[in-house]
Amino acid sequence: MKRSIILLAVLVISLCGFYPENSDKIETFTNPLLPSGADPWVIQKDGYYYYTNTSGARLSIRKTTSLAKLKDAVQQVVWTPPVGTSYSKEIWAPELHFINNKWYMYFAADDGNNVNHRMYVIENSSADPMEGTWEFKGKVADPSDKWAIDGSVFEHDNVLYMIWSGWEGDVNGRQDIYIAKMKNPWTIEGNRVRISSPKYKWERDGDLKGIPSHVDVNEGPQILRNKGKLFIVYSASGCWTDSYALGLLTFAGKKNLLDSAAWEKSAEPKFIQSIENNVYAPGHNSFFKSPDGREDWILYHANSEPGQGCGRFRSPRAQKFTWNKDGTPNFGTPVRADLDIPVPSERKK
Repeated sequence: MKRSIILLAVLVISLCGFYPENSDKIETFTNPLLPSGADPWVIQKDGYYYYTNTSGARLSIRKTTSLAKLKDAVQQVVWTPPVGTSYSKEIWAPELHFINNKWYMYFAADDGNNVNHRMYVIENSSADPMEGTWEFKGKVADPSDKWAIDGSVFEHDNVLYMIWSGWEGDVNGRQDIYIAKMKNPWTIEGNRVRISSPKYKWERDGDLKGIPSHVDVNEGPQILRNKGKLFIVYSASGCWTDSYALGLLTFAGKKNLLDSAAWEKSAEPKFIQSIENNVYAPGHNSFFKSPDGREDWILYHANSEPGQGCGRFRSPRAQKFTWNKDGTPNFGTPVRADLDIPVPSERKK
C-alpha cells in the first residue's frame, strides 16, 4: 500500500511538470518588468542577466537568472560620482559590456548643465560586476569633444568601435549618430564620423502639449546583427513625445564602417506606439538572446499613457522579435501590459 502511494505521488508530480529543484521557476512574465526605468540595458553572462537603467545620480546593477524575477532582484549601487566634477550629475543611459575579460560601464554625465554632457567609463576586473572594485577610467571623447550621450561599443572584424548621439557644433539644434574607432575600451582613436541625421518627419517630432514644433533627434544607437548583416537601431523624435520611435540603419558597405555613405536609412520607423495596447513612446532599447540562443529579444522603455513624457513614468519592457525575408528585424507591435509572455527559451537539461 505504501509503495502504491509513493508511485502515485511520483506520477502526479510528473504530470504536473513539478520538480523540487525548479519549484520556483516562473514560466511567464508581464510588462513592464519594473515600475520605472528609462534607457534599459541588459547583458548575459554565466547564466545571469545583468540589468541597468538610467538613475540620474549613480550607477547600479540588478542580477537575476530570469527576466521574470527582475522585480525581486536586489539593485546594487556599484559607483557614485564624486561631487563637484564635470561628471557628477545627470547620469544617463548606462551600458554594461564585458571586453577582454573585464567589465566596462559606459554612461553620459555632466556638471548639472546639459550643454556639458559627455561620455565616461568605469572598469572592473572582477568576474562578477556586482563584486570587486569599479575604477573611473575617464572621459571617452573624440578630438572634437562635442556634446555626446548614449554611447555604445561593439566589435567588428577584431576592431572596437563606439557609436553615440551628438551635436555637430556647440548648440542644441540637432542630434546625430556618430561612429569612431577605439584604441582600447576607454580611448577613441581618430575622428568621429556622422552616419545619420534626422531627415524624415517621424524623426523630427517635437510636439509638446499640443504645440507643433520640430526637434531633430537621432539617439540611443544599438548594434544588431543577423546572418552577416549589420544594423544600427536608433531612437528618433523628442523623447517627451508619444511619437518617440525606433529607426533602422543598414550597413551596405564592404568593410569600412567609417564610410558614412555606406549606411542606408530606412524611410519608415520600425517600432512605434500602439494606442490599442496602451504603449506610448517606445524607444531607447537594447537586445539580447534567449539562454538557448534560439530567440531574439528587444528590451525597451515606454509609457503606459499618452503625454507622460521623458520622466519617471517610462518603464522597461521586453518582447521577442523575428526577422523579415530580407534579413531586417521585425519588432512587431509593443505588447499590452496584461499579456502573459513566455520567458526566453532555455537550454533543455
